Amino acid sequence: MGSIGIMTCGGDCPGLNAAIRGAVYRASERHTTVVGFQYGFEGLYQDRSIPLDRENTWDILNRGGSILGCSGENPFRGDDAAADAAVATFKRHKLDALIVIGGNSSMGTALSAEERGIPVVGIPKTIDNDVEGTDVTIGFDTAVATAAEAIDRLRTTAESHSRVMIVETMGRDFGWIAVAAGIAGGADIVLTPEEPVDVSAVGKTIRSRQDRGKEFTIIVIGEGATFKGKAVQYGSHRPGEGYMHLSGVGAALADRLEALEPGRWKLTVSVIGHLQRGGPPSATDRILASRFGARAVDEALDGGHGNMVAVRDGRITVTPLREVAGKLKAVDAGLLRDAHTFTSTTG
Repeated sequence: MGSIGIMTCGGDCPGLNAAIRGAVYRASERHTTVVGFQYGFEGLYQDRSIPLDRENTWDILNRGGSILGCSGENPFRGDDAAADAAVATFKRHKLDALIVIGGNSSMGTALSAEERGIPVVGIPKTIDNDVEGTDVTIGFDTAVATAAEAIDRLRTTAESHSRVMIVETMGRDFGWIAVAAGIAGGADIVLTPEEPVDVSAVGKTIRSRQDRGKEFTIIVIGEGATFKGKAVQYGSHRPGEGYMHLSGVGAALADRLEALEPGRWKLTVSVIGHLQRGGPPSATDRILASRFGARAVDEALDGGHGNMVAVRDGRITVTPLREVAGKLKAVDAGLLRDAHTFTSTTG
């Protein structure tokens, strides 16, 4: 009988529990025990773990978040004591491999663990869909559906009150959510981190719509977007955290549009934020996550260490961690082109 560990790293997203359940069910089928480490790699080096089996995972398929908790902690980043403790915990539990569910940064941590002698299999998750080596990640489908529904709901208010409604979506480096939700929600303008925003062009589009009798406009903007002449993202740093929490680009766009033509437009900003990360996963995410979890166990037990499970052209496959760790996947050029077709302007 074998034994594997599993953890959820980075931020939460819909589908994490489905992936855990998928792994536990496949492990049970293969007479393998599963140890869940709480709060990612933090739980590994602190040896905070719980046994997982069919009895305590059968009802988690449709639950958001993670029953194991999430953390972006990286014990292999310059802290030899934490790294040594992580390796010691892995050996103490007599594990055959470790399954790491995470985004691009977490895949980098997973590779570091592999290099320290811990056999690792990665599972890609992030609502941003920006992990290299896979067509789609766990959580993206749900996030897009949530954002599209928000756009649908905000449209009725925008139309009823002749408003310019600015909807700020998540998306730090690339506009996967903004573009996909903008298309699905029928947004009039989509603005993404791929190209600095030209406020004058946005204003021109709004005026053109008004000239054609369209008194309202729906603008979707990714939180990582910047403006022409000032390539600075909007957000804030929190003590003890090495990254910026993005928020505010929607309000900044509203301020610039107001300055462009004071008093002309009724501007309203809606930041849907963590609504995109929470709640039950879609059916598509449940299926994808379950299949990823099962395949990760097969890789872990059959020697496919150092890989990340992935989906490409509709098939579940694997990609070497070394090729994806820490890398970002830009929005598909074809999707961006379609966004140009379906909206007034993009970028």
